[in-house]
Amino acid sequence: MLELLGEANFAALIGLIGGIALGLAARIGRFCTLGAIEDILYSSDDRRMRMWGLAIGVAVIGAHLAMVTGHLNGAETAYLDRVWNPLSTVIGGLIFGYGMALSGNCGYGALARLGGGDLRSFVIVLVMGLSAYVVMSGPLAHARVWLFSVETQASSPQGFSQLAEAAGISPFGTGLAIGAVILAVALSSAEMRRSPGHIFWGCIVGLAVVSGWLGTTWVAANGFGNEPIETHSFAAPIGDTIFYAMTASGNTLSFSVGSVLGVVVGAALGSYSKGHFRWEACEDPRELKRQIFGAALMGAGAILAVGCSVGQGLSAFSVLAFSAPLTFAAIFVGAAIGLRQMISGFVSISD
Repeated sequence: MLELLGEANFAALIGLIGGIALGLAARIGRFCTLGAIEDILYSSDDRRMRMWGLAIGVAVIGAHLAMVTGHLNGAETAYLDRVWNPLSTVIGGLIFGYGMALSGNCGYGALARLGGGDLRSFVIVLVMGLSAYVVMSGPLAHARVWLFSVETQASSPQGFSQLAEAAGISPFGTGLAIGAVILAVALSSAEMRRSPGHIFWGCIVGLAVVSGWLGTTWVAANGFGNEPIETHSFAAPIGDTIFYAMTASGNTLSFSVGSVLGVVVGAALGSYSKGHFRWEACEDPRELKRQIFGAALMGAGAILAVGCSVGQGLSAFSVLAFSAPLTFAAIFVGAAIGLRQMISGFVSISD
């Protein structure tokens, strides 16, 4: 199969399959970052936030099981092979969360809404992808590196399980213990336990993250190229997909491109299955201006934080990177500030 498709195409297929699962989870299971934050802040329903807990717990246990069986080297992942910059994490997370509130979705959510026919999300996706590239490798890249130094090839532990290993504790034991605690907290609500749909789709999201780690590790181990070990994230990969669309004749597919397209396909399938697919456009220019501004902030914030709500909130969490819980908290705070602005109007960006 690997020889037939080629390494890059096979990695893209792995991303596509996992992306489809994530798209279905968004449209059928209503798995959504901003929606979970809104629910816990402004309603009495915390089940979608507990879905996040389930996804994180499953991803942590799955990723560490892959590590202990030799199917994943966590130290080679982007979240553990560079020196963590806490300041960049906090600032990037706050910017991303605030932009997410203004846009009404994170990058993953915008892709899922695009799959349901929302053309406003198409604009959000484009702007976010371009903004990420501007900060990652474009005109603002030098300023980013000057303000927030980036050191690769970390010599000290950059994750909790690595730290435990340095102290003589099994990384798998650490991952199993932390993952089990997160799962127990997520399932501690009787209302959550009576909601099999939330449980099912939360687990599917966690398994999708693990599938990315397993698949790309297998390609890297069995191929002759230099395919990176990665899993789902939706900031720079959106820019990668835009870039591939413009240069496909001289470029190759990748896991990230497959992942982005998979979410759109999965969301479209989920929308059609529920009878929810419909074309939508923005009728208020002020709303679109706010969403474009938020998308630009999300792209920049995700690059500073080295991941979006999925990239840090799930993928980095799965390998227990130090950056993950702090980024997730910063995104939550940034989103809460943005939502409060939208509700109370203490600053009017739309005028």
